[in-house]
Amino acid sequence: MFEIRNLSKKFGDRVLFDRFHLQIKEHSIVTIVGPSGGGKTTLLRMLAGIESMDFGEVLLDGKVLDMEAEEQIMGVVFQDFQLFPHLSVLENITLAPIQVLKKDRKDAEQSARELLKRLELADKEALYPYQLSGGQKQRVALARALAMKPRILAYDEPTSALDPELRKQVEELIVSMKDLGITQIVVTHDLNFAKNISDQMIEV
Repeated sequence: MFEIRNLSKKFGDRVLFDRFHLQIKEHSIVTIVGPSGGGKTTLLRMLAGIESMDFGEVLLDGKVLDMEAEEQIMGVVFQDFQLFPHLSVLENITLAPIQVLKKDRKDAEQSARELLKRLELADKEALYPYQLSGGQKQRVALARALAMKPRILAYDEPTSALDPELRKQVEELIVSMKDLGITQIVVTHDLNFAKNISDQMIEV
């Protein structure tokens, strides 16, 4: 169980969250839905330890997490993907496991290739981000997050600017991640997309 208790956050004079509570069951997909500027991405950034809370705590299996120390609990697929343009697909995926998790390069590359195969990118490992389509970049960003073996995977507006066919592919991809036993949090403004993938939907 992933739980948020009493989360509060101000942005200037504006209150984004006031004593916000949320419980997320393991292996479920939770969507956080709302208009632009409603605080969805800020909430995701706080849960990932990228941005601080004014007040509140986050718990996993009943244990309060130090969000700065527990950064591997959650992986994030950002809206703009944040791939390193000077690194190949394989290098983008293996960089953090090698440098942060101290994995052997050969093992990290083998794991990365398995992820690429699962995400239908096996023939893209030597390419650079500029050579990929938007949908391919998104899957590389997902592979990079999965390579850190997170308990929770979060997505920031994963269907933004995608056409209907690609949006359907993203739906199928997120639902398929449940087979890996990963809890997922999806931030989106797309209500229909949220309804199609959610076990639980929160409107903010």
